[in-house]
Amino acid sequence: MKGFRLFTRLNELNIVGLRSKSVIPNRFDDELHVFYKVSPVKWQYHVFKITTDPGTYWLNNPMEPQGTAILAEGQYLNAWELGLHKGQYKALVQKKPISVLRDYDRNAVLDFYNGKKFTGMFGINIHRANKVGITKTVDRNSAGCQVFENAADFEVFLRLCETHRTKYGNQFSYSLIDFRTVRRRRLRIAAYCLGASAGLGIAGYYYFHQPKKQIA
Repeated sequence: MKGFRLFTRLNELNIVGLRSKSVIPNRFDDELHVFYKVSPVKWQYHVFKITTDPGTYWLNNPMEPQGTAILAEGQYLNAWELGLHKGQYKALVQKKPISVLRDYDRNAVLDFYNGKKFTGMFGINIHRANKVGITKTVDRNSAGCQVFENAADFEVFLRLCETHRTKYGNQFSYSLIDFRTVRRRRLRIAAYCLGASAGLGIAGYYYFHQPKKQIA
């Protein structure tokens, strides 16, 4: 993904959502890749199961007449901060405009191609599903947010965010890659990853295959 920025200061988070090729809703079938430097030459890498899509409840019952929001692919710089999700618990909450597609069909099928794109403040947060344990289906847990399946994973993620905030302030960037746009290049990516000393996997490839400028 040309133009995506890589953050290379110690403990400065790169947060990358990888949307699966499936358009079947209500499943936690996407991934959140979080990677950061722990020394000048060493990276730490985490992969968490999430959904980047709304659940079937909100597809059938959208909050807005234009339809349910689906976060559009892209990199959103400094668009989130640590705050309270719905005033209830700590999460990454939207603080700057982002782009979404509105699925207006009011059915249980994710529609990425026919929806209209909107940019603005939509309350698209990065949070967990249930308070404890692993949640099996998305249901009401996402109306367009990026949602963790596993509550324990989310706690790990929050600790990483706290460290980032201490060093670099309360602002977080998030990049979303739609797997359907990259799957045709899987063999080339796999070949690169086998030889990559950083070992950062598919999401890392999109950051490291060419030089990137660090954000100030």
